[in-house]
Amino acid sequence: MTIARLAESALALEVIDLRKSYGDVVAVDGLSLSVPAGQCFGLLGPNGAGKTTTLEICEGLSTPDSGTVRVLGRSWSDDPMQLRQELGIQLQDTQLADKLTVEEILTLFRSFYARGRTIDAVIDLVQLGEKRKARVSGLSGGQKQRLALACALVGDPALLFLDEPTTGLDPQSRRQLWTLVESLKASGRTIVLTTHYMDEAERLCDTIAIIDHGKVIALGTPRQLIASLGAEHVIRLSVATTEDEANSEQRHPFALDDLLAIAGVHGGSTTELGYDLRVGSVQQTLPSILSLAETRGVTLAELSTHSATLEDVFVAMTGRQLREA
Repeated sequence: MTIARLAESALALEVIDLRKSYGDVVAVDGLSLSVPAGQCFGLLGPNGAGKTTTLEICEGLSTPDSGTVRVLGRSWSDDPMQLRQELGIQLQDTQLADKLTVEEILTLFRSFYARGRTIDAVIDLVQLGEKRKARVSGLSGGQKQRLALACALVGDPALLFLDEPTTGLDPQSRRQLWTLVESLKASGRTIVLTTHYMDEAERLCDTIAIIDHGKVIALGTPRQLIASLGAEHVIRLSVATTEDEANSEQRHPFALDDLLAIAGVHGGSTTELGYDLRVGSVQQTLPSILSLAETRGVTLAELSTHSATLEDVFVAMTGRQLREA
Protein backbone atom coordinates (compact mmCIF):
# COMPACT_ATOMS: atom_id res chain seq x y z
CA MET A 1 0.00 0.00 0.00
CA THR A 2 1.49 3.34 -1.02
CA ILE A 3 1.56 6.42 1.22
CA ALA A 4 -1.05 8.05 -1.03
CA ARG A 5 -3.42 5.07 -0.75
CA LEU A 6 -2.85 4.85 2.98
CA ALA A 7 -3.74 8.51 3.39
CA GLU A 8 -7.12 7.78 1.80
CA SER A 9 -7.95 5.10 4.41
CA ALA A 10 -9.27 6.03 7.83
CA LEU A 11 -6.93 3.93 9.95
CA ALA A 12 -3.38 2.64 9.59
CA LEU A 13 -3.79 0.37 12.62
CA GLU A 14 -6.86 -0.93 14.43
CA VAL A 15 -6.79 -3.10 17.55
CA ILE A 16 -10.03 -4.43 19.06
CA ASP A 17 -10.32 -6.26 22.41
CA LEU A 18 -6.81 -7.68 22.23
CA ARG A 19 -5.83 -10.29 24.83
CA LYS A 20 -2.58 -12.14 25.47
CA SER A 21 -1.42 -14.18 28.46
CA TYR A 22 1.77 -16.01 29.30
CA GLY A 23 0.70 -18.72 31.71
CA ASP A 24 -0.91 -16.97 34.66
CA VAL A 25 0.47 -13.57 33.64
CA VAL A 26 -2.00 -11.41 31.70
CA ALA A 27 0.09 -9.15 29.46
CA VAL A 28 -2.72 -7.59 27.40
CA ASP A 29 -6.24 -7.49 28.81
CA GLY A 30 -8.93 -6.38 26.35
CA LEU A 31 -6.90 -3.55 24.82
CA SER A 32 -8.39 -1.49 21.97
CA LEU A 33 -6.95 1.43 20.02
CA SER A 34 -7.09 3.08 16.60
CA VAL A 35 -4.25 4.86 14.82
CA PRO A 36 -5.23 7.29 12.02
CA ALA A 37 -3.02 7.34 8.94
CA GLY A 38 -0.29 9.99 8.99
CA GLN A 39 -0.13 10.32 12.78
CA CYS A 40 2.55 9.63 15.33
CA PHE A 41 0.74 7.56 17.97
CA GLY A 42 2.39 7.10 21.35
CA LEU A 43 2.05 4.25 23.85
CA LEU A 44 3.06 5.16 27.39
CA GLY A 45 3.17 2.88 30.38
CA PRO A 46 5.44 1.34 33.01
CA ASN A 47 7.49 -1.77 32.40
CA GLY A 48 5.16 -4.76 32.24
CA ALA A 49 2.15 -2.67 31.20
CA GLY A 50 1.75 -4.57 27.91
CA LYS A 51 3.24 -2.07 25.44
CA THR A 52 5.87 -4.29 23.86
CA THR A 53 3.54 -7.31 23.75
CA THR A 54 0.94 -5.19 21.96
CA LEU A 55 3.51 -3.98 19.44
CA GLU A 56 4.80 -7.50 18.80
CA ILE A 57 1.26 -8.68 18.00
CA CYS A 58 0.66 -5.71 15.70
CA GLU A 59 4.02 -6.39 14.00
CA GLY A 60 3.11 -10.03 13.34
CA LEU A 61 5.84 -11.29 15.69
CA SER A 62 3.39 -12.78 18.21
CA THR A 63 -0.10 -14.28 18.04
CA PRO A 64 -2.89 -12.98 20.30
CA ASP A 65 -5.06 -15.27 22.39
CA SER A 66 -8.08 -13.35 21.09
CA GLY A 67 -9.05 -10.04 19.56
CA THR A 68 -8.72 -8.36 16.18
CA VAL A 69 -5.72 -6.58 14.67
CA ARG A 70 -5.89 -4.85 11.30
CA VAL A 71 -2.68 -3.36 9.92
CA LEU A 72 -2.94 -1.09 6.87
CA GLY A 73 -6.46 -2.40 6.39
CA ARG A 74 -5.49 -6.09 6.48
CA SER A 75 -5.06 -8.85 9.04
CA TRP A 76 -1.93 -10.95 9.39
CA SER A 77 -3.82 -13.99 8.13
CA ASP A 78 -4.54 -12.29 4.77
CA ASP A 79 -1.07 -11.96 3.21
CA PRO A 80 1.71 -11.74 5.82
CA MET A 81 4.58 -11.60 3.32
CA GLN A 82 3.11 -8.65 1.46
CA LEU A 83 2.21 -6.89 4.72
CA ARG A 84 5.80 -7.18 5.96
CA GLN A 85 6.93 -5.37 2.80
CA GLU A 86 5.01 -2.30 3.98
CA LEU A 87 6.18 -2.13 7.59
CA GLY A 88 9.31 -0.81 9.26
CA ILE A 89 10.18 -2.12 12.73
CA GLN A 90 12.76 -0.95 15.24
CA LEU A 91 12.79 -3.32 18.19
CA GLN A 92 13.49 -2.28 21.77
CA ASP A 93 16.88 -4.02 21.57
CA THR A 94 18.31 -4.51 18.07
CA GLN A 95 21.30 -6.86 17.81
CA LEU A 96 23.32 -6.40 14.62
CA ALA A 97 26.41 -8.32 13.49
CA ASP A 98 29.42 -6.53 15.00
CA LYS A 99 31.83 -7.38 12.18
CA LEU A 100 29.66 -6.02 9.36
CA THR A 101 29.88 -2.40 8.25
CA VAL A 102 27.02 0.08 8.17
CA GLU A 103 26.83 -0.26 4.39
CA GLU A 104 26.82 -4.07 4.55
CA ILE A 105 24.08 -4.17 7.18
CA LEU A 106 21.85 -1.88 5.13
CA THR A 107 22.56 -3.80 1.91
CA LEU A 108 21.44 -6.98 3.68
CA PHE A 109 18.22 -5.40 5.00
CA ARG A 110 17.48 -3.74 1.62
CA SER A 111 17.58 -7.20 0.00
CA PHE A 112 14.52 -8.22 2.06
CA TYR A 113 12.28 -5.74 0.22
CA ALA A 114 10.99 -5.74 -3.34
CA ARG A 115 11.16 -1.95 -3.38
CA GLY A 116 12.48 0.75 -1.11
CA ARG A 117 15.04 3.47 -0.65
CA THR A 118 18.60 3.36 -1.94
CA ILE A 119 21.37 2.65 0.56
CA ASP A 120 22.83 6.11 -0.10
CA ALA A 121 19.49 7.79 0.63
CA VAL A 122 19.01 5.96 3.94
CA ILE A 123 22.57 6.63 5.11
CA ASP A 124 22.09 10.33 4.37
CA LEU A 125 18.70 10.33 6.11
CA VAL A 126 20.12 9.00 9.39
CA GLN A 127 23.35 11.03 9.08
CA LEU A 128 25.77 8.10 9.07
CA GLY A 129 27.76 9.09 5.98
CA GLU A 130 31.04 9.34 7.86
CA LYS A 131 30.46 5.86 9.34
CA ARG A 132 29.51 4.16 6.07
CA LYS A 133 32.55 1.84 6.12
CA ALA A 134 32.71 1.52 9.92
CA ARG A 135 31.96 -1.80 11.59
CA VAL A 136 28.98 -2.01 13.94
CA SER A 137 31.35 -2.73 16.84
CA GLY A 138 32.95 0.69 16.35
CA LEU A 139 29.71 2.70 16.51
CA SER A 140 28.56 4.72 19.52
CA GLY A 141 25.22 4.00 21.19
CA GLY A 142 23.52 6.82 19.31
CA GLN A 143 24.97 5.69 15.99
CA LYS A 144 23.78 2.13 16.58
CA GLN A 145 20.27 3.43 17.29
CA ARG A 146 20.34 5.44 14.06
CA LEU A 147 21.53 2.35 12.17
CA ALA A 148 18.68 0.31 13.67
CA LEU A 149 16.25 3.01 12.52
CA ALA A 150 17.86 2.98 9.07
CA CYS A 151 17.21 -0.78 8.86
CA ALA A 152 13.54 -0.06 9.61
CA LEU A 153 13.41 2.64 6.92
CA VAL A 154 15.23 0.94 4.07
CA GLY A 155 12.01 -0.61 2.73
CA ASP A 156 10.33 2.85 2.61
CA PRO A 157 7.50 1.72 4.95
CA ALA A 158 4.05 3.26 5.15
CA LEU A 159 3.81 2.27 8.83
CA LEU A 160 6.73 2.43 11.22
CA PHE A 161 6.92 0.80 14.68
CA LEU A 162 9.49 2.28 17.08
CA ASP A 163 9.84 0.57 20.47
CA GLU A 164 11.67 2.94 22.87
CA PRO A 165 14.03 4.18 20.12
CA THR A 166 15.93 6.69 22.29
CA THR A 167 16.38 4.77 25.55
CA GLY A 168 19.96 5.09 26.79
CA LEU A 169 20.93 7.86 24.38
CA ASP A 170 22.56 11.14 25.35
CA PRO A 171 20.42 14.31 24.98
CA GLN A 172 22.02 15.33 21.68
CA SER A 173 21.46 11.91 20.08
CA ARG A 174 17.86 11.88 21.32
CA ARG A 175 17.14 15.22 19.69
CA GLN A 176 18.72 14.11 16.43
CA LEU A 177 16.36 11.14 16.36
CA TRP A 178 13.42 13.39 17.23
CA THR A 179 14.18 15.56 14.20
CA LEU A 180 14.34 12.47 12.01
CA VAL A 181 11.01 11.13 13.31
CA GLU A 182 9.41 14.54 12.71
CA SER A 183 10.63 14.54 9.11
CA LEU A 184 9.20 11.05 8.58
CA LYS A 185 5.83 12.13 9.94
CA ALA A 186 5.88 15.21 7.72
CA SER A 187 6.39 12.93 4.69
CA GLY A 188 3.10 11.12 5.47
CA ARG A 189 4.36 8.07 7.35
CA THR A 190 2.36 6.66 10.24
CA ILE A 191 4.46 6.02 13.34
CA VAL A 192 3.60 3.97 16.42
CA LEU A 193 6.02 4.86 19.21
CA THR A 194 6.64 3.62 22.74
CA THR A 195 8.77 5.71 25.06
CA HIS A 196 9.72 6.27 28.69
CA TYR A 197 10.32 9.98 28.09
CA MET A 198 7.38 12.34 28.57
CA ASP A 199 9.07 15.24 26.77
CA GLU A 200 9.58 12.94 23.79
CA ALA A 201 5.91 11.96 23.76
CA GLU A 202 4.75 15.58 24.06
CA ARG A 203 6.95 16.69 21.19
CA LEU A 204 6.42 13.83 18.73
CA CYS A 205 2.98 12.32 19.34
CA ASP A 206 -0.33 13.51 17.91
CA THR A 207 -2.27 11.05 20.07
CA ILE A 208 -1.21 9.16 23.20
CA ALA A 209 -2.60 6.07 24.90
CA ILE A 210 -1.55 5.44 28.51
CA ILE A 211 -1.48 1.70 29.20
CA ASP A 212 -1.40 0.00 32.58
CA HIS A 213 -2.03 -3.67 33.43
CA GLY A 214 -2.69 -4.45 29.77
CA LYS A 215 -5.47 -1.89 29.34
CA VAL A 216 -5.78 1.62 27.92
CA ILE A 217 -6.55 3.86 30.91
CA ALA A 218 -6.34 7.22 29.11
CA LEU A 219 -6.41 8.34 25.48
CA GLY A 220 -6.15 11.72 23.78
CA THR A 221 -3.83 14.38 22.42
CA PRO A 222 -1.14 15.62 24.81
CA ARG A 223 -3.13 18.81 25.34
CA GLN A 224 -6.35 16.88 26.04
CA LEU A 225 -4.66 14.59 28.54
CA ILE A 226 -3.08 17.48 30.40
CA ALA A 227 -6.43 19.32 30.43
CA SER A 228 -8.05 16.20 31.93
CA LEU A 229 -6.19 16.90 35.17
CA GLY A 230 -8.51 19.87 35.73
CA ALA A 231 -5.56 21.94 36.90
CA GLU A 232 -3.01 24.13 35.15
CA HIS A 233 -0.17 23.83 37.67
CA VAL A 234 1.48 21.38 40.05
CA ILE A 235 2.96 22.34 43.42
CA ARG A 236 5.59 19.91 44.73
CA LEU A 237 6.39 19.83 48.44
CA SER A 238 9.02 17.99 50.44
CA VAL A 239 9.68 18.23 54.16
CA ALA A 240 13.02 18.85 55.86
CA THR A 241 14.24 15.70 57.65
CA THR A 242 17.45 14.43 59.17
CA GLU A 243 18.89 11.09 58.13
CA ASP A 244 17.51 9.54 61.32
CA GLU A 245 14.07 10.92 60.55
CA ALA A 246 14.02 9.91 56.89
CA ASN A 247 11.01 7.60 57.13
CA SER A 248 7.58 7.82 55.56
CA GLU A 249 5.92 9.33 58.64
CA GLN A 250 8.44 12.17 58.88
CA ARG A 251 8.30 12.85 55.14
CA HIS A 252 4.50 12.99 55.18
CA PRO A 253 3.48 15.03 58.27
CA PHE A 254 0.21 16.15 56.61
CA ALA A 255 -2.76 13.93 55.92
CA LEU A 256 -3.32 14.11 52.17
CA ASP A 257 -6.98 14.95 52.78
CA ASP A 258 -5.91 18.10 54.68
CA LEU A 259 -3.99 19.31 51.64
CA LEU A 260 -6.77 18.37 49.23
CA ALA A 261 -9.20 20.43 51.35
CA ILE A 262 -7.27 23.65 50.65
CA ALA A 263 -9.15 26.01 48.32
CA GLY A 264 -7.89 25.76 44.74
CA VAL A 265 -6.41 22.24 45.09
CA HIS A 266 -8.05 19.98 42.50
CA GLY A 267 -6.19 16.78 43.31
CA GLY A 268 -2.90 15.37 44.44
CA SER A 269 -0.88 12.43 45.66
CA THR A 270 1.91 11.53 48.05
CA THR A 271 5.35 10.95 46.57
CA GLU A 272 8.42 9.28 48.01
CA LEU A 273 9.70 12.58 49.38
CA GLY A 274 6.49 14.53 49.96
CA TYR A 275 3.44 15.60 47.98
CA ASP A 276 2.34 16.69 44.50
CA LEU A 277 -0.74 18.94 44.41
CA ARG A 278 -2.65 19.89 41.25
CA VAL A 279 -3.92 23.47 41.48
CA GLY A 280 -5.70 26.01 39.32
CA SER A 281 -3.81 29.05 40.59
CA VAL A 282 -0.45 28.99 42.37
CA GLN A 283 -1.00 32.53 43.61
CA GLN A 284 -4.32 31.59 45.24
CA THR A 285 -3.24 28.29 46.78
CA LEU A 286 0.36 28.73 47.87
CA PRO A 287 -0.31 31.07 50.85
CA SER A 288 -2.73 28.54 52.33
CA ILE A 289 -0.16 25.76 52.03
CA LEU A 290 2.50 27.87 53.72
CA SER A 291 0.04 28.84 56.46
CA LEU A 292 -0.79 25.18 57.13
CA ALA A 293 2.90 24.31 57.33
CA GLU A 294 3.53 27.16 59.79
CA THR A 295 0.54 26.18 61.95
CA ARG A 296 1.74 22.54 62.13
CA GLY A 297 5.35 23.57 62.76
CA VAL A 298 6.50 21.84 59.58
CA THR A 299 9.65 23.05 57.80
CA LEU A 300 9.57 22.66 54.03
CA ALA A 301 12.82 21.49 52.44
CA GLU A 302 11.61 22.09 48.89
CA LEU A 303 8.71 23.89 47.30
CA SER A 304 8.48 24.12 43.52
CA THR A 305 5.81 24.78 40.93
CA HIS A 306 5.50 23.90 37.27
CA SER A 307 2.88 23.88 34.56
CA ALA A 308 1.03 20.56 34.31
CA THR A 309 2.72 18.01 32.03
CA LEU A 310 2.14 14.50 30.72
CA GLU A 311 4.25 13.23 33.62
CA ASP A 312 1.64 14.65 36.00
CA VAL A 313 -1.11 12.94 34.01
CA PHE A 314 0.71 9.63 34.30
CA VAL A 315 1.21 10.01 38.05
CA ALA A 316 -2.47 10.91 38.51
CA MET A 317 -3.57 7.88 36.48
CA THR A 318 -1.18 5.26 37.84
CA GLY A 319 0.22 6.66 41.08
CA ARG A 320 3.77 6.22 39.75
CA GLN A 321 6.43 8.18 37.94
CA LEU A 322 6.91 6.73 34.44
CA ARG A 323 10.69 6.38 34.65
CA GLU A 324 10.54 4.91 38.18
CA ALA A 325 7.68 2.52 37.31
